[in-house]
Amino acid sequence: MMCECSIPVREIPIATLGPAKIPSPLPYGGMLDTGNVLLSVNNEYDEDLGEPQTLQLEEAGPRRDLYFDPGKTKCAIVTCGGLCPGLNDVIRAIVLEAYHAYKTPSVLGIRYGLEGFIPSCNHNVMELTPASVEHIYQFGGTLLGSSRGPQDPAEIVDALERLNVSVLFVIGGDGSMKAASAIAKEVRRRNIRISVIGIPKTIDNDINFVPQSFGFDTAVDKATEAIGCAHVEAVGTPNGIGIVKLMGRESGFIAAQAALALREANFVLIPEAPFQLYGEGGLLPALEARLRLRSHAVIIAAEGAGQHLLQRNEARDASGNPVLADVGSLLKNAISEYLRDKMPFSIKYIDPSYIIRSVPANANDRVYCGFLGQHAVHAAMAGRTEMVVAKIMDHYVHIPLELVTKKRRKLNIRSGLWRAVLESTGQGELTGMLPEGEKA
Repeated sequence: MMCECSIPVREIPIATLGPAKIPSPLPYGGMLDTGNVLLSVNNEYDEDLGEPQTLQLEEAGPRRDLYFDPGKTKCAIVTCGGLCPGLNDVIRAIVLEAYHAYKTPSVLGIRYGLEGFIPSCNHNVMELTPASVEHIYQFGGTLLGSSRGPQDPAEIVDALERLNVSVLFVIGGDGSMKAASAIAKEVRRRNIRISVIGIPKTIDNDINFVPQSFGFDTAVDKATEAIGCAHVEAVGTPNGIGIVKLMGRESGFIAAQAALALREANFVLIPEAPFQLYGEGGLLPALEARLRLRSHAVIIAAEGAGQHLLQRNEARDASGNPVLADVGSLLKNAISEYLRDKMPFSIKYIDPSYIIRSVPANANDRVYCGFLGQHAVHAAMAGRTEMVVAKIMDHYVHIPLELVTKKRRKLNIRSGLWRAVLESTGQGELTGMLPEGEKA
Protein backbone atom coordinates (compact mmCIF):
# COMPACT_ATOMS: atom_id res chain seq x y z
CA MET A 1 0.00 0.00 0.00
CA MET A 2 1.27 3.50 -0.74
CA CYS A 3 2.32 5.72 2.12
CA GLU A 4 0.06 7.63 4.48
CA CYS A 5 1.23 11.23 4.83
CA SER A 6 0.81 11.12 8.63
CA ILE A 7 3.54 8.45 8.92
CA PRO A 8 7.12 9.81 9.08
CA VAL A 9 9.29 9.00 6.06
CA ARG A 10 12.52 7.04 6.62
CA GLU A 11 15.01 7.27 3.77
CA ILE A 12 16.98 4.10 2.96
CA PRO A 13 20.26 5.30 1.39
CA ILE A 14 22.28 3.29 -1.13
CA ALA A 15 26.06 3.47 -1.34
CA THR A 16 27.71 4.65 -4.57
CA LEU A 17 31.26 4.50 -5.88
CA GLY A 18 31.21 8.13 -6.95
CA PRO A 19 29.52 10.63 -9.28
CA ALA A 20 27.93 9.21 -12.43
CA LYS A 21 29.22 11.27 -15.36
CA ILE A 22 29.08 8.97 -18.40
CA PRO A 23 25.93 9.22 -20.57
CA SER A 24 24.03 5.95 -20.80
CA PRO A 25 24.00 4.23 -24.19
CA LEU A 26 20.42 3.03 -23.61
CA PRO A 27 17.95 4.60 -26.08
CA TYR A 28 14.96 4.99 -23.75
CA GLY A 29 14.93 8.77 -23.24
CA GLY A 30 12.62 9.79 -20.39
CA MET A 31 12.40 6.19 -19.19
CA LEU A 32 15.90 6.64 -17.72
CA ASP A 33 14.66 9.13 -15.10
CA THR A 34 14.34 6.52 -12.36
CA GLY A 35 13.63 7.99 -8.93
CA ASN A 36 12.38 6.93 -5.51
CA VAL A 37 9.42 4.93 -4.24
CA LEU A 38 7.51 5.58 -1.01
CA LEU A 39 6.14 2.42 0.56
CA SER A 40 4.33 1.92 3.85
CA VAL A 41 5.52 -1.28 5.54
CA ASN A 42 4.66 -3.08 8.76
CA ASN A 43 6.13 -5.85 10.90
CA GLU A 44 5.36 -8.50 8.27
CA TYR A 45 8.38 -7.04 6.43
CA ASP A 46 10.48 -6.53 9.54
CA GLU A 47 9.43 -7.83 12.97
CA ASP A 48 11.52 -5.09 14.60
CA LEU A 49 9.09 -2.47 13.34
CA GLY A 50 6.87 -1.59 16.29
CA GLU A 51 4.58 0.54 14.11
CA PRO A 52 4.11 0.95 10.36
CA GLN A 53 6.76 3.09 8.68
CA THR A 54 6.97 4.84 5.36
CA LEU A 55 10.23 4.04 3.63
CA GLN A 56 11.77 6.00 0.80
CA LEU A 57 13.50 3.40 -1.35
CA GLU A 58 15.55 3.95 -4.47
CA GLU A 59 13.72 2.55 -7.47
CA ALA A 60 15.58 0.00 -9.56
CA GLY A 61 16.10 0.58 -13.25
CA PRO A 62 18.38 2.25 -15.80
CA ARG A 63 19.92 5.66 -15.07
CA ARG A 64 20.60 8.49 -17.48
CA ASP A 65 24.23 8.72 -16.37
CA LEU A 66 26.63 5.89 -15.54
CA TYR A 67 29.65 5.55 -13.29
CA PHE A 68 31.37 2.85 -15.34
CA ASP A 69 32.31 3.23 -19.00
CA PRO A 70 30.43 0.19 -20.44
CA GLY A 71 33.04 -0.54 -23.12
CA LYS A 72 35.79 -0.85 -20.49
CA THR A 73 33.89 -2.70 -17.77
CA LYS A 74 34.48 -6.34 -16.85
CA CYS A 75 31.85 -8.12 -14.74
CA ALA A 76 31.90 -11.35 -12.73
CA ILE A 77 29.10 -13.59 -11.45
CA VAL A 78 29.26 -16.07 -8.57
CA THR A 79 26.53 -18.40 -7.26
CA CYS A 80 26.80 -19.58 -3.66
CA GLY A 81 25.04 -21.91 -1.22
CA GLY A 82 22.37 -24.50 -1.98
CA LEU A 83 20.61 -24.92 -5.29
CA CYS A 84 17.39 -23.09 -6.09
CA PRO A 85 15.15 -22.87 -9.16
CA GLY A 86 16.03 -19.82 -11.24
CA LEU A 87 19.79 -19.57 -10.70
CA ASN A 88 20.50 -20.13 -14.38
CA ASP A 89 17.80 -17.62 -15.32
CA VAL A 90 19.46 -14.87 -13.25
CA ILE A 91 22.88 -15.70 -14.73
CA ARG A 92 21.43 -15.56 -18.22
CA ALA A 93 19.63 -12.26 -17.59
CA ILE A 94 22.80 -10.59 -16.29
CA VAL A 95 24.88 -11.79 -19.24
CA LEU A 96 22.34 -10.78 -21.87
CA GLU A 97 21.79 -7.34 -20.32
CA ALA A 98 25.51 -6.65 -19.92
CA TYR A 99 26.34 -7.68 -23.49
CA HIS A 100 23.33 -6.51 -25.46
CA ALA A 101 22.24 -3.38 -23.57
CA TYR A 102 25.60 -2.05 -22.34
CA LYS A 103 28.02 -3.75 -24.76
CA THR A 104 30.39 -4.71 -21.94
CA PRO A 105 33.41 -6.62 -23.27
CA SER A 106 33.52 -9.43 -20.71
CA VAL A 107 31.43 -11.29 -18.12
CA LEU A 108 33.29 -13.91 -16.10
CA GLY A 109 31.66 -16.87 -14.36
CA ILE A 110 33.31 -17.83 -11.07
CA ARG A 111 33.18 -21.61 -10.62
CA TYR A 112 31.92 -23.37 -7.49
CA GLY A 113 30.98 -20.41 -5.35
CA LEU A 114 33.46 -18.31 -3.40
CA GLU A 115 35.99 -21.16 -3.68
CA GLY A 116 36.43 -20.06 -7.28
CA PHE A 117 38.30 -16.95 -6.12
CA ILE A 118 40.81 -18.88 -4.01
CA PRO A 119 43.94 -19.95 -5.96
CA SER A 120 44.54 -23.05 -3.84
CA CYS A 121 41.13 -24.46 -4.88
CA ASN A 122 42.25 -24.59 -8.54
CA HIS A 123 38.90 -23.73 -10.15
CA ASN A 124 39.08 -22.20 -13.61
CA VAL A 125 37.10 -19.08 -14.53
CA MET A 126 34.46 -19.31 -17.28
CA GLU A 127 33.92 -16.69 -19.95
CA LEU A 128 30.16 -16.15 -20.19
CA THR A 129 28.68 -15.01 -23.50
CA PRO A 130 25.14 -14.82 -24.89
CA ALA A 131 25.87 -18.04 -26.81
CA SER A 132 27.07 -19.92 -23.73
CA VAL A 133 23.96 -19.01 -21.70
CA GLU A 134 21.43 -19.27 -24.52
CA HIS A 135 19.68 -22.45 -23.33
CA ILE A 136 20.59 -22.68 -19.64
CA TYR A 137 17.11 -21.58 -18.51
CA GLN A 138 15.92 -25.07 -19.51
CA PHE A 139 17.96 -26.68 -16.74
CA GLY A 140 17.92 -26.67 -12.96
CA GLY A 141 20.91 -25.92 -10.79
CA THR A 142 23.60 -23.43 -11.79
CA LEU A 143 25.87 -23.43 -14.81
CA LEU A 144 28.67 -22.15 -12.58
CA GLY A 145 28.37 -24.69 -9.79
CA SER A 146 28.22 -23.69 -6.15
CA SER A 147 29.71 -24.35 -2.73
CA ARG A 148 29.10 -23.55 0.92
CA GLY A 149 31.37 -22.09 3.53
CA PRO A 150 33.20 -18.80 4.11
CA GLN A 151 36.32 -17.64 2.29
CA ASP A 152 38.74 -14.85 3.16
CA PRO A 153 37.40 -11.52 1.79
CA ALA A 154 40.97 -10.30 1.29
CA GLU A 155 41.77 -13.25 -0.98
CA ILE A 156 38.54 -12.67 -2.91
CA VAL A 157 39.34 -8.99 -3.49
CA ASP A 158 42.90 -9.93 -4.48
CA ALA A 159 41.39 -12.18 -7.16
CA LEU A 160 39.01 -9.45 -8.34
CA GLU A 161 41.94 -7.08 -8.74
CA ARG A 162 44.02 -9.69 -10.61
CA LEU A 163 41.09 -10.33 -12.95
CA ASN A 164 40.52 -6.58 -13.41
CA VAL A 165 36.85 -6.98 -12.44
CA SER A 166 34.82 -3.80 -11.92
CA VAL A 167 31.48 -5.38 -10.98
CA LEU A 168 30.77 -8.49 -8.90
CA PHE A 169 27.29 -10.03 -8.84
CA VAL A 170 26.75 -12.35 -5.86
CA ILE A 171 23.74 -14.68 -6.15
CA GLY A 172 22.98 -16.44 -2.88
CA GLY A 173 21.17 -16.58 0.42
CA ASP A 174 21.66 -15.05 3.84
CA GLY A 175 25.24 -16.30 4.26
CA SER A 176 26.15 -15.24 0.74
CA MET A 177 24.80 -11.73 1.30
CA LYS A 178 26.91 -11.50 4.46
CA ALA A 179 29.90 -12.59 2.39
CA ALA A 180 29.07 -9.94 -0.22
CA SER A 181 28.96 -7.34 2.54
CA ALA A 182 32.38 -8.45 3.82
CA ILE A 183 33.81 -8.27 0.28
CA ALA A 184 32.38 -4.77 -0.17
CA LYS A 185 33.93 -3.64 3.13
CA GLU A 186 37.33 -4.95 2.03
CA VAL A 187 36.91 -3.11 -1.30
CA ARG A 188 36.11 0.08 0.61
CA ARG A 189 39.08 -0.42 2.97
CA ARG A 190 41.42 -0.60 -0.03
CA ASN A 191 39.76 2.45 -1.59
CA ILE A 192 39.28 0.71 -4.94
CA ARG A 193 36.35 1.02 -7.30
CA ILE A 194 34.52 -2.32 -7.48
CA SER A 195 30.72 -2.51 -7.34
CA VAL A 196 29.28 -5.41 -5.29
CA ILE A 197 25.65 -6.22 -6.10
CA GLY A 198 23.64 -9.01 -4.46
CA ILE A 199 20.72 -10.95 -5.91
CA PRO A 200 19.05 -12.66 -2.92
CA LYS A 201 18.40 -16.37 -3.36
CA THR A 202 16.79 -18.67 -0.84
CA ILE A 203 14.29 -21.39 -1.49
CA ASP A 204 13.08 -20.98 2.12
CA ASN A 205 12.08 -17.36 1.37
CA ASP A 206 13.84 -16.19 4.53
CA ILE A 207 15.85 -13.16 3.36
CA ASN A 208 15.06 -10.25 5.67
CA PHE A 209 12.88 -7.51 4.19
CA VAL A 210 12.41 -9.34 0.87
CA PRO A 211 8.78 -10.56 0.63
CA GLN A 212 9.52 -13.21 -2.00
CA SER A 213 12.83 -14.52 -3.29
CA PHE A 214 13.19 -16.10 -6.72
CA GLY A 215 12.61 -19.84 -6.88
CA PHE A 216 9.97 -19.76 -4.16
CA ASP A 217 7.06 -19.84 -6.62
CA THR A 218 8.54 -22.90 -8.35
CA ALA A 219 9.23 -24.57 -5.00
CA VAL A 220 5.59 -24.17 -3.98
CA ASP A 221 4.48 -25.62 -7.33
CA LYS A 222 6.58 -28.77 -6.86
CA ALA A 223 5.72 -29.07 -3.17
CA THR A 224 2.04 -29.00 -4.07
CA GLU A 225 2.56 -32.01 -6.33
CA ALA A 226 4.10 -33.94 -3.44
CA ILE A 227 1.19 -33.03 -1.17
CA GLY A 228 -1.25 -34.24 -3.81
CA CYS A 229 0.58 -37.57 -3.94
CA ALA A 230 0.48 -37.85 -0.15
CA HIS A 231 -3.26 -37.23 -0.21
CA VAL A 232 -3.81 -39.94 -2.84
CA GLU A 233 -1.80 -42.39 -0.74
CA ALA A 234 -3.70 -41.46 2.42
CA VAL A 235 -7.20 -41.90 1.00
CA GLY A 236 -6.25 -45.20 -0.64
CA THR A 237 -6.13 -47.17 2.61
CA PRO A 238 -8.08 -47.20 5.89
CA ASN A 239 -6.64 -44.63 8.29
CA GLY A 240 -3.98 -43.67 5.80
CA ILE A 241 -1.55 -40.95 6.84
CA GLY A 242 0.54 -39.00 4.34
CA ILE A 243 3.53 -37.06 5.68
CA VAL A 244 5.37 -34.56 3.48
CA LYS A 245 8.59 -32.91 4.69
CA LEU A 246 9.41 -29.64 2.93
CA MET A 247 12.33 -27.25 3.07
CA GLY A 248 12.24 -24.55 5.71
CA ARG A 249 15.04 -24.53 8.28
CA GLU A 250 13.81 -21.56 10.29
CA SER A 251 10.88 -20.33 8.20
CA GLY A 252 7.69 -22.13 7.22
CA PHE A 253 6.77 -20.20 4.09
CA ILE A 254 6.93 -23.12 1.62
CA ALA A 255 4.85 -25.35 3.92
CA ALA A 256 2.23 -22.65 4.50
CA GLN A 257 1.94 -21.55 0.87
CA ALA A 258 1.84 -25.10 -0.50
CA ALA A 259 -0.84 -26.06 2.03
CA LEU A 260 -3.02 -23.19 0.82
CA ALA A 261 -2.37 -24.01 -2.84
CA LEU A 262 -4.01 -27.45 -2.50
CA ARG A 263 -5.95 -27.33 0.79
CA GLU A 264 -5.66 -31.07 1.34
CA ALA A 265 -3.43 -30.82 4.43
CA ASN A 266 -4.92 -31.36 7.87
CA PHE A 267 -1.85 -30.34 9.85
CA VAL A 268 0.94 -27.91 8.89
CA LEU A 269 3.96 -27.86 11.19
CA ILE A 270 6.43 -24.97 10.96
CA PRO A 271 9.44 -23.83 13.01
CA GLU A 272 7.68 -20.66 14.15
CA ALA A 273 4.80 -22.57 15.83
CA PRO A 274 6.24 -25.11 18.33
CA PHE A 275 3.69 -27.95 18.52
CA GLN A 276 3.33 -30.63 21.19
CA LEU A 277 2.77 -34.32 20.55
CA TYR A 278 0.75 -35.44 23.59
CA GLY A 279 -1.98 -34.28 25.91
CA GLU A 280 -4.58 -31.56 25.46
CA GLY A 281 -3.78 -29.62 22.33
CA GLY A 282 -1.32 -32.28 21.21
CA LEU A 283 -0.83 -33.35 17.59
CA LEU A 284 -1.32 -37.07 18.20
CA PRO A 285 -4.75 -36.88 19.91
CA ALA A 286 -5.88 -34.47 17.16
CA LEU A 287 -4.61 -36.87 14.48
CA GLU A 288 -6.49 -39.77 16.11
CA ALA A 289 -9.69 -37.70 16.14
CA ARG A 290 -9.21 -36.80 12.48
CA LEU A 291 -8.74 -40.46 11.50
CA ARG A 292 -11.84 -41.57 13.40
CA LEU A 293 -13.83 -38.85 11.67
CA ARG A 294 -12.50 -39.10 8.06
CA SER A 295 -10.22 -42.20 7.94
CA HIS A 296 -7.29 -40.33 6.38
CA ALA A 297 -4.98 -37.39 7.12
CA VAL A 298 -2.17 -35.38 5.51
CA ILE A 299 0.61 -33.75 7.53
CA ILE A 300 3.03 -31.17 6.11
CA ALA A 301 6.18 -30.52 8.13
CA ALA A 302 8.84 -27.93 7.40
CA GLU A 303 12.28 -29.44 8.03
CA GLY A 304 12.91 -27.10 10.96
CA ALA A 305 9.65 -27.91 12.74
CA GLY A 306 9.68 -29.91 15.96
CA GLN A 307 13.36 -29.35 16.76
CA HIS A 308 12.38 -28.53 20.36
CA LEU A 309 11.15 -32.13 20.67
CA LEU A 310 14.32 -33.70 19.30
CA GLN A 311 17.80 -34.21 20.69
CA ARG A 312 19.80 -31.04 20.18
CA ASN A 313 22.65 -31.36 17.71
CA GLU A 314 25.58 -28.97 18.16
CA ALA A 315 27.02 -29.79 14.72
CA ARG A 316 26.93 -27.17 11.96
CA ASP A 317 27.17 -27.42 8.19
CA ALA A 318 29.70 -25.63 6.00
CA SER A 319 27.52 -22.51 5.94
CA GLY A 320 27.35 -22.36 9.73
CA ASN A 321 23.74 -23.55 9.94
CA PRO A 322 22.83 -25.98 12.75
CA VAL A 323 22.45 -29.55 11.49
CA LEU A 324 18.76 -30.35 11.97
CA ALA A 325 17.36 -33.51 13.49
CA ASP A 326 14.85 -35.35 11.28
CA VAL A 327 11.31 -34.25 12.04
CA GLY A 328 10.01 -36.88 9.59
CA SER A 329 11.41 -39.75 11.67
CA LEU A 330 10.05 -38.12 14.82
CA LEU A 331 6.55 -38.01 13.36
CA LYS A 332 6.61 -41.52 11.89
CA ASN A 333 7.87 -43.10 15.11
CA ALA A 334 5.61 -41.11 17.44
CA ILE A 335 2.48 -41.76 15.33
CA SER A 336 3.23 -45.47 15.04
CA GLU A 337 3.74 -45.86 18.78
CA TYR A 338 0.66 -43.81 19.66
CA LEU A 339 -1.77 -45.52 17.24
CA ARG A 340 -0.40 -49.07 17.47
CA ASP A 341 -3.00 -50.33 19.97
CA LYS A 342 -5.78 -47.97 18.92
CA MET A 343 -6.50 -48.70 15.24
CA PRO A 344 -4.99 -50.12 12.04
CA PHE A 345 -3.14 -47.43 10.06
CA SER A 346 -0.71 -46.87 7.22
CA ILE A 347 1.96 -44.14 6.97
CA LYS A 348 3.46 -42.93 3.69
CA TYR A 349 6.38 -40.50 4.05
CA ILE A 350 7.49 -38.25 1.17
CA ASP A 351 10.59 -36.02 1.24
CA PRO A 352 10.86 -34.18 -2.12
CA SER A 353 13.38 -31.56 -0.90
CA TYR A 354 16.24 -32.18 -3.34
CA ILE A 355 13.83 -32.68 -6.24
CA ILE A 356 12.17 -29.33 -5.51
CA ARG A 357 15.37 -27.30 -5.34
CA SER A 358 16.90 -28.90 -8.47
CA VAL A 359 14.14 -28.29 -11.04
CA PRO A 360 14.09 -25.49 -13.65
CA ALA A 361 12.17 -22.34 -12.74
CA ASN A 362 8.53 -22.00 -13.76
CA ALA A 363 7.28 -19.15 -15.94
CA ASN A 364 6.56 -16.76 -13.05
CA ASP A 365 10.01 -17.23 -11.55
CA ARG A 366 11.64 -16.82 -14.96
CA VAL A 367 10.01 -13.42 -15.38
CA TYR A 368 11.09 -12.46 -11.87
CA CYS A 369 14.67 -13.64 -12.44
CA GLY A 370 14.84 -11.70 -15.68
CA PHE A 371 13.91 -8.45 -13.95
CA LEU A 372 16.34 -9.08 -11.09
CA GLY A 373 19.22 -9.71 -13.50
CA GLN A 374 18.45 -6.64 -15.61
CA HIS A 375 18.08 -4.34 -12.62
CA ALA A 376 21.27 -5.67 -11.04
CA VAL A 377 23.20 -4.66 -14.16
CA HIS A 378 21.54 -1.22 -14.25
CA ALA A 379 22.47 -0.62 -10.60
CA ALA A 380 26.07 -1.71 -11.08
CA MET A 381 26.68 0.38 -14.19
CA ALA A 382 25.35 3.45 -12.37
CA GLY A 383 27.93 2.90 -9.62
CA ARG A 384 25.65 1.51 -6.93
CA THR A 385 27.26 -0.93 -4.50
CA GLU A 386 26.71 -2.82 -1.21
CA MET A 387 23.07 -3.46 -2.14
CA VAL A 388 20.61 -6.03 -3.45
CA VAL A 389 17.80 -5.81 -5.94
CA ALA A 390 14.40 -6.90 -4.63
CA LYS A 391 10.71 -6.63 -5.41
CA ILE A 392 8.47 -5.06 -2.77
CA MET A 393 4.77 -4.45 -3.45
CA ASP A 394 5.28 -4.71 -7.23
CA HIS A 395 8.17 -2.21 -7.17
CA TYR A 396 11.74 -3.24 -7.94
CA VAL A 397 13.96 -1.38 -5.51
CA HIS A 398 17.50 -1.19 -4.13
CA ILE A 399 18.01 -2.38 -0.54
CA PRO A 400 21.31 -2.08 1.35
CA LEU A 401 23.09 -5.31 2.22
CA GLU A 402 23.13 -4.19 5.84
CA LEU A 403 19.34 -4.40 6.02
CA VAL A 404 18.88 -7.81 4.37
CA THR A 405 21.64 -9.44 6.47
CA LYS A 406 20.35 -8.17 9.82
CA LYS A 407 18.50 -11.43 10.51
CA ARG A 408 16.48 -14.16 8.79
CA ARG A 409 12.89 -13.53 7.86
CA LYS A 410 10.31 -15.73 9.57
CA LEU A 411 6.62 -16.39 9.10
CA ASN A 412 4.66 -14.16 11.45
CA ILE A 413 2.10 -16.38 13.21
CA ARG A 414 -0.07 -13.30 13.73
CA SER A 415 -0.24 -12.75 9.96
CA GLY A 416 -3.12 -13.29 7.58
CA LEU A 417 -1.10 -16.01 5.84
CA TRP A 418 -0.87 -18.15 8.97
CA ARG A 419 -4.50 -17.45 9.89
CA ALA A 420 -5.51 -18.75 6.46
CA VAL A 421 -3.50 -21.94 7.09
CA LEU A 422 -5.24 -22.46 10.45
CA GLU A 423 -8.65 -21.95 8.80
CA SER A 424 -7.80 -24.33 5.95
CA THR A 425 -6.55 -27.12 8.21
CA GLY A 426 -8.70 -26.57 11.30
CA GLN A 427 -5.64 -27.01 13.51
CA GLY A 428 -6.05 -23.78 15.45
CA GLU A 429 -6.73 -25.62 18.71
CA LEU A 430 -3.31 -27.27 18.71
CA THR A 431 -0.84 -26.03 21.28
CA GLY A 432 1.68 -23.58 19.85
CA MET A 433 -0.27 -22.60 16.75
CA LEU A 434 -0.93 -19.09 18.06
CA PRO A 435 1.22 -16.64 20.04
CA GLU A 436 1.31 -17.44 23.73
CA GLY A 437 -1.87 -16.40 25.52
CA GLU A 438 -4.00 -16.21 22.36
CA LYS A 439 -6.73 -18.68 21.39
CA ALA A 440 -8.32 -19.52 18.05
